[in-house]
Amino acid sequence: MYDDIIKGNKTISVIGLGYVGLPIALEFAKKTKVIGFDIKQDRVDLMKKGIDPSRELESKDFEGCDIEFTANPDDLKRAHFHIVAVPTPIDEHHLPDLKPLLSASETVGKILKKGDYVVFESTVYPGCTEEECIPVLEEQSGLKFASDFKIGFSPERINPGDREHTLTTIKKVVSGNDAEALENIAKIYEMVITAGIHRAPTIKVAEAAKIIENTQRDVNIALMNELSMIFNKLDINTFDVLEAAGTKWNFLKFFPGLVGGHCIGVDPYYLLHKAKESGYHPRMIDSGRSINDGMGAHVVKEVVKKLVKMDKNVKGSKVLIMGITFKEDVADIRNSKVVDLVNEFQSFGVNVDVIDEWADPKEVKEEYDIDLKAKAEGPYDVVCMAVQHKNYKNMSTEDLSNLGTEKSIFVDIKGIFKDKIDEQKFIYWSL
Repeated sequence: MYDDIIKGNKTISVIGLGYVGLPIALEFAKKTKVIGFDIKQDRVDLMKKGIDPSRELESKDFEGCDIEFTANPDDLKRAHFHIVAVPTPIDEHHLPDLKPLLSASETVGKILKKGDYVVFESTVYPGCTEEECIPVLEEQSGLKFASDFKIGFSPERINPGDREHTLTTIKKVVSGNDAEALENIAKIYEMVITAGIHRAPTIKVAEAAKIIENTQRDVNIALMNELSMIFNKLDINTFDVLEAAGTKWNFLKFFPGLVGGHCIGVDPYYLLHKAKESGYHPRMIDSGRSINDGMGAHVVKEVVKKLVKMDKNVKGSKVLIMGITFKEDVADIRNSKVVDLVNEFQSFGVNVDVIDEWADPKEVKEEYDIDLKAKAEGPYDVVCMAVQHKNYKNMSTEDLSNLGTEKSIFVDIKGIFKDKIDEQKFIYWSL
């Protein structure tokens, strides 16, 4: 397979052209022929014009690429090495939602040929590729796994908004269903990954490695969030404590905050699901998820208590929330925990305005039924900097003060304005 790809005799396809799939497709397209497939025609039309719908890549990243963008699954018949990079979300009960992954498996299965390879990049629980995806591929193709086609798993490690740690500079974990598959998959990814390849011994190991990367971060952030609740009761600034503790060389630098997005806020639930299915209840992971999912309610509760102490009517108060994407300087709104702030404030009868120049107002309306404001329309009783976009971080304290009234509350989720806010204008509070 590797030799045929190198010689141009066989083609790579990438199924799912979002934050993960598009960078992969373009990198491979600099080396060989690629077919990029996405089910959304409007996204495909933008990519044909050299526009990344996710706003992560620039037009120059499309230059010199031998790639065909399509929304027609029949075009995938011309490919032989298929990379599946579709979302793996959770449902309203925090259970794995495999519909996008199984749908992509059906699409690939219908065009699968003898000798083809299928490599999954979507984050899943250990065993999912072999237990859920392979049976779909066999059913749709009429082919036999291992003897007719080969499978691999290579978890994505792309960090949205990170210009330093990119696809090519992050070591890639790869796995295959046998030694031949592993070697071919590894050599094909070595075409574009300059940081090197780690060959995992089994597909399950590669799946597990990915799932614990984000679970580890989730648990560590949960500890910081719990500490912030303790320090809040002790009237200690959490970020002052972390700054002091961080002077020790081996102190792990995690910080409190809202934990959303399609990775850290989702992946641990996949591991929880599989662990419980196997008869084990993971207490630490479950507790961490509970703490992090409750941070929005915690923030609002503390702000409401401050409004009451100031003899302000909570109902009818005016709140500005700055930022709704799941992290700074990205357009992705999936699983944004800022929405929890909005809903909690509204449950108290508070009037909430949300601004975010990164987010697409149409997407926000469709996903969360929230109308983004084009600009702040103060003055506000509470100003909450929920997402630290660069343009917000660069605001002067005077600009921030102009958003509020005398003695408004300034909620600084990440503590970036610590020691900078004029206490004469704002009552400052952070996690």
